[in-house]
Amino acid sequence: MFCFQVLRRDPQSPARSGRLSTPHGEVDTPAFMPVGTKGAVKGITPDQLRETGTQMVLANTYHLYLRPGPEAVAELGGLHRFMGWDRPILTDSGGFQVFSLADLVRIDEEGVSFRSHIDGAPVRLDPRGAMEAQSLLGADIVMALDHCPALPCPRAELEAACERTVRWARQCRDVHRRQDQWLFGIVQGGTDSDLRHGCAERLMELDFPGYAIGGLSVGEPFEERMRVVREVCGRLPEDRPRYLMGVGTPADLLAAVSCGIDLFDCVLPTRNGRNAWAFTPEGSLRLRNQAHRTDAQPIQRDCDCLACRRFSRGYLRHLFLADEMLGPILVSIHNLRFVQRFMARTRELIMDGRLSQICREYPLVRGPLDRQEKP
Repeated sequence: MFCFQVLRRDPQSPARSGRLSTPHGEVDTPAFMPVGTKGAVKGITPDQLRETGTQMVLANTYHLYLRPGPEAVAELGGLHRFMGWDRPILTDSGGFQVFSLADLVRIDEEGVSFRSHIDGAPVRLDPRGAMEAQSLLGADIVMALDHCPALPCPRAELEAACERTVRWARQCRDVHRRQDQWLFGIVQGGTDSDLRHGCAERLMELDFPGYAIGGLSVGEPFEERMRVVREVCGRLPEDRPRYLMGVGTPADLLAAVSCGIDLFDCVLPTRNGRNAWAFTPEGSLRLRNQAHRTDAQPIQRDCDCLACRRFSRGYLRHLFLADEMLGPILVSIHNLRFVQRFMARTRELIMDGRLSQICREYPLVRGPLDRQEKP
């Protein structure tokens, strides 16, 4: 049911193009997964999502655990039928909420205790519970429960988080039963090279079919983030998919692809779309600006998305100023299509052995990449 193949490597970097086969279809890598936190990508129908070029989506175990509950999702036919999405799905474990909902969380050696952000009810999540919930949800790829500490963080706390992450990963592996799901381990360690390397080595001993890099894009500088990604990728197995969690700017995507990352997820394209920020090859457009009041151009002339085919910047600005929901929907569709076209072009250029060409086609990625230390 599962297979991962590296089809081509870039001659000038560790970038690679591959194919991930799952029970719900194939994913060409490197690939970007839009985030459907509560079982839906905000404002976007499954058909619209497919039209953007999306191959795989991410859903959030913590939020679905609270509402409607994994048992309800299972009774309604599993997450694919529940969402109306018949292509691959990845679910996270809920571990990121240890970071993002820190004020509501208490961590111990056995798991995490939450206060629900909805009604304050107590919630307990441990490795067994994370696996049972994801088994009921029924995604193609599921994640081990990890401890994602906030940065900056004292080394002793980082070390303790790595210990928990490895211990919980082992417990997740031991209770994971579904043969139609791949379970990935998550490498933690902040920006500490020794802790990252140690965590990666111990997770590889557990022989997961894929590995994620977590705990980044939480405020650390671009150069530090990419140093960690480059170092961890150099340790992870060549024949397993590598997933960088929570990264979504074009510069971050390209830099991480150049380190050998295969999968990404981020809320940025849709969050920016809902706030009138539109992606273009030259940079972002702030569509609320007065300069766009009578601008008849589309967001991007060569884009084939619904927003660019039919609507002007002036009209989109009007929708935002008038608080019409169509504005956030259209710009979210554009941003998703932009990112998916960007990823498709990286795959094409890797296959042609010309990945460096993308910096000439997308000027917005040049500056950050100029600051990146070359491998």
